[in-house]
Order: sequence, then C-alpha cells, then structure tokens
Amino acid sequence: MNLIPFLAFSLALGAGKPNILVIVGDDMGYADVGFHGCKDIPTPHLDALAASGTRFSSGYVSGPYCSPTRAGLMTGRYQQRFGHEFNPAGNAGKNGLPVKEKTLPQRLKNGGYATGMVGKWHLGNQEAMQPQSRGFGSFFGFLGGAHDYFSPGGILRGNTQAGDKTYLTDAFAREAVSFIEAHKKDPFFLYLAFNAVHTPLQADEGRLAKFSGIEGKQRRTYAAMMSAMDDAIGKVRAKLKAENLENDTLVFFISDNGGPTMNGVSVNGASNLPLRGSKRTTLEGGVRVPFIISWPARVPAGKVDDRPVIQVDILPTALAAAGVGVGEKAHLDGVNLLPFLDGRQTGNPHDSLYWRFGAQMAIRRGDWKLVRYDKAAEGAKGVSAAKLYNLREDIGESKDLMAEQAGKARELQAAWDLWNKDNVAPLWGQEAKLPKR
Repeated sequence: MNLIPFLAFSLALGAGKPNILVIVGDDMGYADVGFHGCKDIPTPHLDALAASGTRFSSGYVSGPYCSPTRAGLMTGRYQQRFGHEFNPAGNAGKNGLPVKEKTLPQRLKNGGYATGMVGKWHLGNQEAMQPQSRGFGSFFGFLGGAHDYFSPGGILRGNTQAGDKTYLTDAFAREAVSFIEAHKKDPFFLYLAFNAVHTPLQADEGRLAKFSGIEGKQRRTYAAMMSAMDDAIGKVRAKLKAENLENDTLVFFISDNGGPTMNGVSVNGASNLPLRGSKRTTLEGGVRVPFIISWPARVPAGKVDDRPVIQVDILPTALAAAGVGVGEKAHLDGVNLLPFLDGRQTGNPHDSLYWRFGAQMAIRRGDWKLVRYDKAAEGAKGVSAAKLYNLREDIGESKDLMAEQAGKARELQAAWDLWNKDNVAPLWGQEAKLPKR
C-alpha cells in the first residue's frame, strides 16, 4: 500500500474524526434489497442508506462463507494470507482469527476511538480471540456462526450471559442505539453484525403477518427477517440523525456472502438473481453482494459505481477517514476508496480481485473472470474445470469463453498463480484442498 496519498488524505481531513459504522448482513440474497430491484420485500431503510451515499454494483467479499469474509474485513487482508480460509467448525480449539493479525478495532482504539461490537462474531471463542481481546471496548452478541432468534442462551454482554429474550434482531438494534447514546460525544467505531438472515428461519408474528401475501413459508419467513433487519438499520440511522451525527458518520453496509440457494448449505429463501451460484461457490452468486458506502460530508449521494471493490477495502478506507496510520509492516490488500469516491483518483481501485476456497478459485480483472466453482450449483459433485466469462456481457456466467479467449484465460491464470504464491495453507477445514492446475 502506498502510504503517501493515504497520509496526505488523512492530514487533509484535519482534526475532526468521523464516527465509523460497519453493518454486515448475513447470507443475504443479492436480489433481496429494493435498490437491486426486489419487489416482494420492502427495504426502505437500506434503500435510503444507498441513496445517501454510493452503492457499488460490483461489490464483493473475499470469501463465499461467513467467517472468512469477517476475517478479511477485520484485517484488510485476504484471509488466505494467514490461513483463515474456511469456517472454524464449532469455533473449537485454536480455530479463529489468528491473534498475530491486527484488527480494525485495535487500530481505531489506538487512534482514540471508542469501539463497540453488536452481533455475530464467528472469529473464535477462546478468550484471546473474543471481541474484547481484539480491540472492542464493549460486546453484545454471540461468538459462533448461527443462533436462535428467540433463545437467550449464548447471548453475551462482554463475557457474561445476558439472559436477553428479545427477538435477536431487535435486541441488536437496541444495543446499537445504546452504544451511540453512550458515545455520542466521542469519535466511535461500531461494528453491527447481524445474524439475519442466516438460518434458523425465525420471525415474530407481527412481521410474518406483514408478508402473508407471499406464498411459501420459507420465503415468507425470510422476508419477515429481512424486514426486521431493515427496521433495525432504520432505528440506528434515526438515532444518528437525532443526535446530529448523520452527516459526519461513515457507514459501510455489506452482506458477508451471497444467499445460500443450493444443496449443501442452509437454504434460507434468498435469491441471487441475476447472478448464478450460491453461498459456498466462487460464482458471482457466492461472492458479489450489496455494498454501500455513505458519508454525507464526503461521499457523493445517489451514485452507482460499477468499479469492482471488495470488503478488505473497508479497513484502509476507515483508517484514512479517521486519520489513523497503518504502519509500514501492515501489508494490506485493501485500498482506501475515498479518493475514488470523491473523484480525486480515477481508474479502478484494483487491477484484479482474487478468490481461493479450497479447490475453488476465481480472479476478476476488468470485465473478465476466470473461475473454478463447486458444481453443487448445478446439482453435481466436485469442482468444475476452469471457465472464462465476460461479466459485462454475461453477468449470469452462462457462456464459457475459454475456447474463444484461451490467451485471456492463460493471462488470468498466471496472475492468480502469482497472487497465490503469497498465501498459506488453510489452518483448518475438511475442504482444505489447494487448487490444482
């Protein structure tokens, strides 16, 4: 990472530090928000957030699973750099975000920020890996990968059982609002990581009644869960507005991966259309997600940007806004997106984006994507042969151009091989088989 423009931008911001809010949805379908054209699930608060800032129509995450994406977000690095390639099964033993990796809240806390987390952690349950050991001053949520929405067991405040029986998405909204109230005079960083709309499929009766017109219990319950998360985000944004903090709060919103729509994943009723594929695949449906950046004081409103970006960009973007340096030994993969957002820098933030998930792989360079994917997306077994797609002409990855564009395929494979040289073997995971040529 080139620190000169990073530091120049940081100094240009002056003494004021924006608040930083990172919101993550869980297992959302790409098609299931109003700003992507969803018709049967209203998402007015997410739509308003998108309208208040810039949404990236080619926004990605670095993993098609929950925990790897969160590891990349917290570090600003491809998780394959440090072996966090798969979900830690049961979060048992040593499995979790390696303690040698410096996290976003640790960096911001050192930069004078109050730091808090509300929601799903999924980065390790050992004491040394828990949120308050990784830079968060407060934590309300759960440590694992999924949770019942009505049962209080396993919901923690700090490291103590909270005993909270509130519908979980509503509880997360309440706690996020409380954190803002407690720190409204500080520069704060809040990580709000919903488990909605991850299974189990559970919604309160009031919201289920709102979607009685949707046929099929699965989609109807999913819609109610999406609506609950949208309501929660609305409450958090209303609190920012009420405290006159909205204009100078930098907000990010992503889903942690695409919707689970195929056999072998916990299907929840999501839709990824017009994308092909599902959570657990390196097809677009597994890794392209809703992606919003809003900061009324700095970021253009109502803009749609099709340049490819990825969730590892959140850390350097947040640090630049906060005026917090990264250090010469950081070796980040993410890019500060602010100069691209305000027009001070043109071109694409990334030359290429990369994925590795066991034997699956992908690289996107410009409009071209080379991919090997889990054939469960087609109802088959194993991993596909390499396929080449032009995403501008074929967002649904339906026409393989390997035969017509063999040279382009070789170029992309060589670039991916070069990137992969700096990766390490997965630290755990039954799927931990490295890609073969």
